[in-house]
Amino acid sequence: MIIVDTGVLYALADRRDTHHEACVRWLVAAPRSLIVPPLVIAEACYLIGRHLGATAEATFLDEFVPGKALSLGDLQQQDLERTAVLVRQYADLGLGATDATVIATAERLDIASIATVDRRHFTVVRPKHVGSFTLLPEVL
Repeated sequence: MIIVDTGVLYALADRRDTHHEACVRWLVAAPRSLIVPPLVIAEACYLIGRHLGATAEATFLDEFVPGKALSLGDLQQQDLERTAVLVRQYADLGLGATDATVIATAERLDIASIATVDRRHFTVVRPKHVGSFTLLPEVL
């Protein structure tokens, strides 16, 4: 299983994004167990809708049906509690709630791989369950 962050989803939707090609290549080869936390979906919808329009936003949401690559993750009380801890702990880094829920979800589900183009946050934060995250896809 892999937790998917906002940047990858936006890059997949926007052909002009710097990371579009790398994210498309990665998605084609990725396993089908890709989990997207609810806050990530909300953030991706906001960005896609704002920059690419309502049709693109709706097309993105269509990817969360059975048989597609993306699965809606759940957000539990313990995830929100851990999110608050992470946001406080990494306040100087500017770690927001969305990225913190990605980390909290990965910790709860014992997942070490994160699909993200955000190397800044996810290389600095130290998760409780592994020494560091494996970050996918390979981007420059």
